[in-house]
Amino acid sequence: MATPQELPVGDPAMGLPRNGRDPGGRLAVVVFAIDSASCAVPLEATERALHMVAISPLPGAPPILAGVINLHGSVVPVVDLRRRLGSAPRAYGLDAHLLLVKSPRRRLALSADQVLGVRTIPEDSVVPSRLVAPGLGAVAGIAALPDGLLFIHDLEAVLSGEDEERLDRALAAQ
Repeated sequence: MATPQELPVGDPAMGLPRNGRDPGGRLAVVVFAIDSASCAVPLEATERALHMVAISPLPGAPPILAGVINLHGSVVPVVDLRRRLGSAPRAYGLDAHLLLVKSPRRRLALSADQVLGVRTIPEDSVVPSRLVAPGLGAVAGIAALPDGLLFIHDLEAVLSGEDEERLDRALAAQ
């Protein structure tokens, strides 16, 4: 299996506090693309971005998972956000990326077409998704920015409780 190659997602010396917010009410996020949608996760939950590597299937895993990767000896589940958002899954080529993040329960890799980098956005530009589009459980908020909408994902909701249980059972069976 190929060794994952890191991509820079930003300079940790940006001057932002650990929580990704600055005193001016701005939120630091890592922006990535899925099809034509601009998506983001909080910078403080992001470890790094990687070029796509081979994803191994995980029998018994929830359908939202594309499989798992071996990252320096650790098994990391790969979440296909297309599936969580109700879009048709597709095969990712070697030009795609993985974004390594820490959810409250585990380390995950999110598949993305492209990782665009770190961006700071005004906190008051983010509207809770339940007010705009109820039912987008994995999306915490939507920011209307001059260059379009930014869907900010809730890492706690990416995997449902049932998904977490199925994943635990599938990993234990390996």
